[in-house]
Amino acid sequence: MLAPFRFREYRLLIGALSISIFAEGMWAVVMAMQVIALDDDPASLSLVATCLGTGLVAFVLIGGIAADRINQRTIIIAVETVNVAVVLTVATLSSLGVLRIWHLAVGAGTLGVAAAFFFPAYSAMLPRILPADQLLAANGVEGVVRPVFQRAVGPAVAGVLVGMTFPALGAFTVAALFAIGLVLLVATRPAKTVAPQHEQAQTHVLRDMRDGVRFMVHTPWLLWTLLFACVFVLVVLGPIEVLLPFIAQRRFDDGARMYGFILAAFGIGSAIGALTVSSGRLPRRYLTVMMVMWGAGSLPLVIVGATSSFPLMAAATFVVGVTDGAGSVIWGTLLQRRVPREMLGRVSSLDFFVSLAFMPLSFAIAGPLSKVVPMETIFVAAGVVPVVLAAIAMVAARMPRDEIANPLR
Repeated sequence: MLAPFRFREYRLLIGALSISIFAEGMWAVVMAMQVIALDDDPASLSLVATCLGTGLVAFVLIGGIAADRINQRTIIIAVETVNVAVVLTVATLSSLGVLRIWHLAVGAGTLGVAAAFFFPAYSAMLPRILPADQLLAANGVEGVVRPVFQRAVGPAVAGVLVGMTFPALGAFTVAALFAIGLVLLVATRPAKTVAPQHEQAQTHVLRDMRDGVRFMVHTPWLLWTLLFACVFVLVVLGPIEVLLPFIAQRRFDDGARMYGFILAAFGIGSAIGALTVSSGRLPRRYLTVMMVMWGAGSLPLVIVGATSSFPLMAAATFVVGVTDGAGSVIWGTLLQRRVPREMLGRVSSLDFFVSLAFMPLSFAIAGPLSKVVPMETIFVAAGVVPVVLAAIAMVAARMPRDEIANPLR
């Protein structure tokens, strides 16, 4: 996992990414606690989270085309600049006492749009600065950094900070972290332009996207994994992002701090899962391992919705994190190894678009649904449905046969 660090550009990139991910982890808790401070209603958090998801989904296809046509370094620097401006504005409004829910909704939507451009650009940039045999290690590093900082350290620090002070201070801290990440990104060197990029720039935008869609539709393992992810997001993401903060607030005395620690358990688990997979060779049955991890790994969500025990809830989210982290590292490497490099930006954007298409809907319905359906029942569905979906995807795409016919070891 240390091999990619021999490259200066990767060191700066992963450093900026790590700090930004830490900021995102803090922001998840700061935003939730800020919404609760303004309006203690799950529907309000659903609104803000829906705006974030809508901005991401609405622009991620455009972000993929941009990643194949525009210098990826330019894109991620622009994204980080937007992140600094948005969070700093929210922090200022909160400190002045004039912040409203609609301000948070607009800010969340803007952050979602920015993220839509970042993910495809980052995915397309890695193969340009690292050798192919180091992509698994690089994805493993991200697979450790992302959960540790976004789901563990960031939320835990934010939970303690907000619990001891107020949400505005947490927002100012997030803005400062984004600013540090921006400085590191600016310090990277522009990549040399290669001929294929120039030729691609002459093609039509719609033709580019049509080619990406055609590749996805005619690649069964890709198509069915994305269909699985699409429904998975619908039934799982809303309960975790919208309902879990309220479960923590209502079941534990120090809700903000406990919510941060619950997310931290997920993050630590994800890091361990990612580290375990990336420290060795890619599994021979890489598709089977990935789908089993994502499918069966959701079952502990049933416990999350039912228990009032913090240790039990933390243990359940830890297990979910282990399987999520392991599956995500395999998936990222799979895209970079089996998708043509000149199409990687578009296919990555299609990955995000299709797999996150129902994210805004999941956020939008989770809060109102909790008023008519017990949260325990919602989390039972979130834990059981992915198991069935994973089995269907594996059979429909003939994944066991495909992974043998296309070894990546």
